Amino acid sequence: MLPSSLTRMFSTIEPGAQRPLRIGMLGAARIAPKALLQPAAQRDDVRVVAVAARDVARAEQFAAEHAIERVVATYEELVHDPGIDVVYNPLPNGLHASWTLRALEAGKHVLCEKPLANNASEGEAMVAAAQRVGRLLMEAFHYAYHPLTDRWRSLLQQCVLGEIVEVRASFRTSIPATDIRYVLELGGGATMDLGCYCIHAVRLAVGSEPKVVRARAEQGPPGIDRELSAELEFPGGVRGEVVSAMTLAEGFRGSLRVVGRDGVLEVENPTLPHLGHRLRVESRTMKVDEEVVGRTSYDYQLEAFVAALRTGEAPLTSGEDSVANLRVIDAAYAAAGLPLRGDGG
Repeated sequence: MLPSSLTRMFSTIEPGAQRPLRIGMLGAARIAPKALLQPAAQRDDVRVVAVAARDVARAEQFAAEHAIERVVATYEELVHDPGIDVVYNPLPNGLHASWTLRALEAGKHVLCEKPLANNASEGEAMVAAAQRVGRLLMEAFHYAYHPLTDRWRSLLQQCVLGEIVEVRASFRTSIPATDIRYVLELGGGATMDLGCYCIHAVRLAVGSEPKVVRARAEQGPPGIDRELSAELEFPGGVRGEVVSAMTLAEGFRGSLRVVGRDGVLEVENPTLPHLGHRLRVESRTMKVDEEVVGRTSYDYQLEAFVAALRTGEAPLTSGEDSVANLRVIDAAYAAAGLPLRGDGG
């Protein structure tokens, strides 16, 4: 799914360099310990050296809890800090584009949490900036780097199901109404937070870009989708559906189902595979019922980010891939009669 034009579009870190990559964090986000700090602690080629937060006291407390070397007073100072090579951006969705653009323009590589931006227009500007300054921009779709994803993609590429005719993905969890994901100005919504994974997974499964045929949403606050389902159509007539909801009573539930003329592939929990999953295939040529052993998907994500910087090869979740995902999100919102997130919508 990645065009060859994206390879070697950014400066690399020399393979023989002895100094670890120095990472600075924007914000003291709840996702940061498991998404970055714990994986980084297991490596000797990266170091999380600084954190900035709007509340300096919170940043100081976070830094003390996680043994981060420095607290930087503002986001602006952090992105311009000469002692930082990489900026990790886990800010609310609505702030991804503005601060990622600042970091790129300051010469930093960026690992940005999903979704990359409020909308495809913002994403395109981010990709253009990364290409202009020769820096790596990668979206943190961690699930895509877990061996489970490699496994089900490999099976589909081997055509064990024959011709694919239908693909469905869903992700439901419980998110309280007080959460920022219910705030339109911050890029909230079930599709932004959960459905983005589903859209990405069906695109990976089919290997092409879909059209949104129709979509239906249940709103919470005005403009915010508490739940959204979208019907898709891929080239060749492959049907698709993605469903996301922030209203599950408790826990979380996710699935991927791919139907071919010769069989069916199902994945339970494709999004957070390190918390338990199941891969099943029933086809004319094989039967599979397995769990794919591996570390956390965040470990593999950081590994992929570092590898991209060492080799100059575009990662699976490059900025351009992210823009393609955002176009589907934009189309789903339009079809459901909801506004696009951000000023560009």
